[in-house]
Amino acid sequence: MTSESLEREATLHRLPPQVFVLGAISLLTAMSSAMVYGLLPLFLVQVLGATIVTVGFIEGVAEGLMSLARIGSGVVSDLIGRRKPLVLLGYGVSALNKLIFPLANTISVVLAARVIDRVGKGLRDAPRDAYMTDVTPAKIRGSGFGLRLSFYTVGYVIGPAAAMALMAASGNNFRLVFWIAVIPAVAAMLILFFGIRETAAKQFPRRPLRLSRGDVSLFTASFWWAIAVAGLLSLARFSPAFLVLKAQSVGIEIAFVPIVLAVMHLVYAIAAYPFGMLADKIDRRRQLAIGGTILLVADIVLASAAAPWQVLVGAGFWGLQLAVTQGLLAASVADAAPEQLRGTAFGIYDMTVGAAAFVASFLAGGLWTVIGAASAFAFSCLAAGAAILLVLFRPRSGPTKSLA
Repeated sequence: MTSESLEREATLHRLPPQVFVLGAISLLTAMSSAMVYGLLPLFLVQVLGATIVTVGFIEGVAEGLMSLARIGSGVVSDLIGRRKPLVLLGYGVSALNKLIFPLANTISVVLAARVIDRVGKGLRDAPRDAYMTDVTPAKIRGSGFGLRLSFYTVGYVIGPAAAMALMAASGNNFRLVFWIAVIPAVAAMLILFFGIRETAAKQFPRRPLRLSRGDVSLFTASFWWAIAVAGLLSLARFSPAFLVLKAQSVGIEIAFVPIVLAVMHLVYAIAAYPFGMLADKIDRRRQLAIGGTILLVADIVLASAAAPWQVLVGAGFWGLQLAVTQGLLAASVADAAPEQLRGTAFGIYDMTVGAAAFVASFLAGGLWTVIGAASAFAFSCLAAGAAILLVLFRPRSGPTKSLA
């Protein structure tokens, strides 16, 4: 066993058990979501008659409203000093909402279901990440967030694989797949209810349900810089729904289109934990710049792809850049956030990412329809390039490990 393997194993033993439980919950939820969302763009276009612009609009609205839920749940979790109630509410909303998809007969119903699901995700994300920060030692937070992301992305590998098998066996029965996707979502909610125990509520000074000027002043420049980088990277990464549509456009059969999400998340799952560990050791600017460069490569491959294998290669690069950057950014926000405002900090982070995703998906749908698929990926290139410039040309003013 190599020294790197031994170090990785030692880090795993130091992580609190709550990280592994949250990982299992994330895996099941991701599996359920991937079974639905790996097929939803094609369901909208081919079954309900939606246009590419409509797909982009639905994805954008869903992401935008999710961002509002994130900031609200983050602030509330800080006020009440507890994370679990909001996390449980968010997972519960998403699980029950999965029942709507197999019953949907109109585009408006799908829009409502997609929005409700994203609101559920928004309710849980900020308090969940704040809880992760509460229980994970600062020196191994990159590893903790990276490990949870690895679990999450494994679910996004299993989900599309299950969807493909069910589609092939049922003669492309979209609704059957959507019904079966309810099962792992409910299982995740039950594990959360029985498997996560929260200590006594943290007692922070009472304050109104809003951010005051004094609260804002507690966030450092390194926090806002991390938020800016995350926003630009999110602007460059429109919804994976467009990867699904790209796969279908190059001739991949409907039953096997979810393979593009499976490949993307397989790479993400394999690489997320190692890169999370790396973020605890090296200059995070360098790692962010590498991630942005990989995203540029993914965009170039996908923009020019004319064969299924090229789309799969591009999807692999897309998953790799997520692994390089996502755990790092979450750990950086955790490190820079004041303890009494951790939920709020992740709410701001998630709201920024969601707002950028709204713009990205809406623009990608419009560009795809008016000019062509390549233009959507060209826009992603521009946003990724801006993120890289922000990373490389900000003066260093602190330890190399941090983003400060």
